[in-house]
Amino acid sequence: MNALQNMPASGVIVIAVITVLFLLAVILLFYVRLRYRLLENKASGSSPEAKGFRAAVLSQFTAAYKQYGRDVNTPAIISDVVSSRLSGLLFCERFLNNAVSLFVTLGLFGTFLGLSMSVTSLTELLGVSNTSEWLNVLDSVGGGLMSALSGMGVAFYTSLFGAGCSILLTVLRTILSPQAARERLETRMELWLDTEIAPTLQTDAVKDDAELIDGMIDALNEASASFSTNTRAAAAAYIRAIEEQKDHLRKFDSALDRFNNGVHDFSEVDYNLRGSVERMDIAVRDLASALREINRRMGGKQQ
Repeated sequence: MNALQNMPASGVIVIAVITVLFLLAVILLFYVRLRYRLLENKASGSSPEAKGFRAAVLSQFTAAYKQYGRDVNTPAIISDVVSSRLSGLLFCERFLNNAVSLFVTLGLFGTFLGLSMSVTSLTELLGVSNTSEWLNVLDSVGGGLMSALSGMGVAFYTSLFGAGCSILLTVLRTILSPQAARERLETRMELWLDTEIAPTLQTDAVKDDAELIDGMIDALNEASASFSTNTRAAAAAYIRAIEEQKDHLRKFDSALDRFNNGVHDFSEVDYNLRGSVERMDIAVRDLASALREINRRMGGKQQ
């Protein structure tokens, strides 16, 4: 207490600020811890304390499960709701995480403030000692040294107080751990959604790999049946086309046979006609010879 009474006002202000921030950090630490514990205990119930948070998580999870089925990302949904519905608690967590370094920084600020005060006092003391008024110098030496020492006290006490508050808050955060409480809350919510809520929901997506494989098998069976039907229809059409071609081939073979027979008959007619022409030529030659012979004889008698 005597040290605080003899300390300059700047040092008292720095220590007071550190004290206020330390008390605020401790209060927020207990509040955040208690709030997460209440949400963890009542998240899956119907109490008013957890109704808003639970309803928001359940609404988003239901919509996502209906679209994606078992592939829904439950932790991401819970984290999104926590960041939107519990933003105040997250801000308190960030403040508690930075409060430890804040106390040390304020202590260092007090250290530099006290050192600057000490340097100023020593400078003034040395300035007075250069004068010729030695009696007054001797009287002022004690006051100057006390002022310099009070500045050093500000430097050391503020650093010591800031470091002590930082250590205490670190110990309390390690014991209470708001982050661990929030992670337990998220785990509790995830288990509740996956084990109690998900089995009661309907989904348009495929639920598991077995159902997906069954769907693929059914699609392959339908494709195979359609392919078989189309193949049988194509084969029947091909067989009908072959039969029609066979009919045309038979007709063509019949026409070709008739043509061959006609050509054979024509050959016989041509052969007979050629023989007749040859015989007629021989007969005409014989007739011409006979006429010449008759003409020759008739000419001989007239002489």
